[in-house]
Formats: sequence, structure tokens, C-alpha cells
Amino acid sequence: MEFNIPDGTSHSLKLRVEKRHTAKAVGSGGIDVFSTPSLVAVMEQAALEAVQSFLPEGWTTVGTRIDVEHCKATLQGGEIRAEATLIRVEGRVLKFLVEAHDVDGIVGKGRHHRFIINRDKFLRKLHEAAGNAGS
Repeated sequence: MEFNIPDGTSHSLKLRVEKRHTAKAVGSGGIDVFSTPSLVAVMEQAALEAVQSFLPEGWTTVGTRIDVEHCKATLQGGEIRAEATLIRVEGRVLKFLVEAHDVDGIVGKGRHHRFIINRDKFLRKLHEAAGNAGS
């Protein structure tokens, strides 16, 4: 199947840093600042939303690789704006540049890969593999 997603396709979204997004809450640190796992999640969400409308019904993407530098801390209550820009399509592999900013500048940046899947086929294979795991 051919997927026509133009290079340069991008999406941004905003997130208010709540207690549940802090390093202390997710277990990645001991203080109430925006966590690296939450940074990665908002970047992945921006990438997913950038391309989802280009995919046929029943298709989506899954993250397969991410390389992110968390450049500075953001306090609880701050606002993060994450953006993902598609830089290359290689078959079913989508390659993105990702960035996140708060009012004081860049919070994180990096690269992210996603793979296009047929949702039902993907889940069926996982369930079949799980069923055969005990054999």
C-alpha cells in the first residue's frame, strides 16, 4: 500500500504541566518538574497527530525510535508546546524532527521514528504470538 504523506507535514500541541507530568509523579526523578517521559510522550503525540489524517481507516502509527535531549526544566503549572515535523518517509517508516518549548525557550529536541501499521493486523499478530508463547 502506498502512503502519500508530504515531507514537512507538522503538528504542534500544548500541554499544561500538571502534577501527573512531573518527574516525581512518574518515578523518573525526585522533584516536581516536567519529566523526560512526559516530554517524550507529548513529542510522540504530536508526531502521531501530524500524520494520522493522511492514513486510511484502520491504519495508524507506532513509535519505534526516539532520541531526545531534555535541555531544561519546566515547573509544574508551566505550558509546553511540542512540535513534530516529518522530514522523510521511507516506505512505512516516518522520520520526524521533534521539539518542545516553554515560555523561556527550548525544553527538548530530537528525532523520532514511527512505523505505519494496520491496527487490526498488528493486534491480531500480537495476540497470536501471546497465545503461542506458552506452547
